[in-house]
Amino acid sequence: MEEKRDHWSAEAYSASASFVPKLTETVLQYLSPQQHDKVLDVGCGDGKFTSKYVCRVASVLGIDSSPAMIEAAKRDFGADQTEFRVVDCRYLDREDIVNGTWDKVVSNAALHWILTDSTTRVSVLKAIFDSLRPGGAFVFEMGGHGNVPEVHTALLATLVHHGLSIEGAREASPWFFPSESWMRETLESIGFIVERLEVEYRPTRLTVGADGGIEGWVKLMGAPMLEALDPARREDAARWACALLETIITKEDGSRWLGYVRLRGVAMKPQL
Repeated sequence: MEEKRDHWSAEAYSASASFVPKLTETVLQYLSPQQHDKVLDVGCGDGKFTSKYVCRVASVLGIDSSPAMIEAAKRDFGADQTEFRVVDCRYLDREDIVNGTWDKVVSNAALHWILTDSTTRVSVLKAIFDSLRPGGAFVFEMGGHGNVPEVHTALLATLVHHGLSIEGAREASPWFFPSESWMRETLESIGFIVERLEVEYRPTRLTVGADGGIEGWVKLMGAPMLEALDPARREDAARWACALLETIITKEDGSRWLGYVRLRGVAMKPQL
C-alpha cells in the first residue's frame, strides 16, 4: 500500500477553502438525516460537514486519510455519538467497517481525491455498496467533469513550464472528475439503484485574507502537483501558476472566482 504525504491542515483548509462545508444545503437535504440513522462519512476531513447533521442522527463514523484533519475533527466535533478514524479510503474494501450495517454513507467534496487511483476506483464504490444495509442510501457530492478548469489548466502549464512533460504533469494531477454518465454506469454496474444524479455549475468566490485566496488554494489543493517538482522550485511554481490565473479569475470588483462543477447523487442499495 502506497503511503501518502499528509499535506492537509485544518487551518490551511479553513483559510483557502472555508466555502466548501458552507455550500452543503442540497447534499444535506438529500441525506435527510433521521434519528435512527447510523452514518458512515467518507472523506470527512476536519468534521465541519459532519457537524451539520450529527445531532440529527443516531451515530456517525467519520473517516479520512489525513491524521491532521482527523485530529482537528476529534478536537472540535467529538461527541458521544461521533467517532473519527484515520482510514485511507482508497482501500476501504480492506476495512472491517464494510459490514453491511450502515443506514447511510455520505461523502462531501472528497471522492474526487479518493477515486484518483484508477486501480482502486471501482473497489471504493463497491466497498461503499457493501457497507450499506439493504435499502441503505449513498449520498455524495464531488467535483464533476470540468471542475475548476482554470486552475487545473494553470497547474498543468506550470509543471510543463518547469520542466515536466505534459504526460508527467497529467500523472501528477490528484483529482478524478467523472462525468454524470460514468458515475451512473459505474454505480449501476455495482448494483446500486441511482435515484438522483445531477451536475451543477457553481462558480465559487475564493476566500480572502492571510493564507487564503488563489495563493492558498494553489498551495493546498495543488500541493500534490507542485510536489512533482524539486522542493527548491515549488514556491516559484506556485507564484507562476497564480500569475497565470490572475486575469482569468479576477472580476472587475477584484474578487476571484473558480468554476466549480459539482456532481451530486443519491444511490440506493436494493432491498433483499
